Amino acid sequence: MGKASNQDDQDYKARSAALRLLARREHSRLELSLKLRQRKIESDVIERVLDDYEAEGWLSDERFADVYARQRMDLGYGPLRILAELQQRGIHTTPDCLRELTDADWVERATLLREKRFGLSDISEDWDEKVRQARFLARRGFASDQVESALERRL
Repeated sequence: MGKASNQDDQDYKARSAALRLLARREHSRLELSLKLRQRKIESDVIERVLDDYEAEGWLSDERFADVYARQRMDLGYGPLRILAELQQRGIHTTPDCLRELTDADWVERATLLREKRFGLSDISEDWDEKVRQARFLARRGFASDQVESALERRL
């Protein structure tokens, strides 16, 4: 009897913890699995619970990727960084919201970010400033051609 009640307890603990986490924000399956493992829940119980939650529509990697990518775009991050962060969270597909944007859209976003942070003054003669701004945009996840285009824009 002890083993059956322990299994029921693990199942209840996994379901309630997963539901509480999902109530706060979207999670990827990998994130949720790691958080439940930290709570000392057995792997087979975690997989069963997450399968059930996916079937119910409460857990969706596609929905998580879309929400996460939109939030990061709003914060001024570029496509390379967003995709890398999604891969770290177990998402290996490109969300539709990223796929819909063209290279010109990303250049515009990089230019707006540059304008907000540094202004759009002419930096063609100031190599140090150009490098500083290029590094900033590259750290934010913009591709080198997008960075170059954004740096060429002036008032």
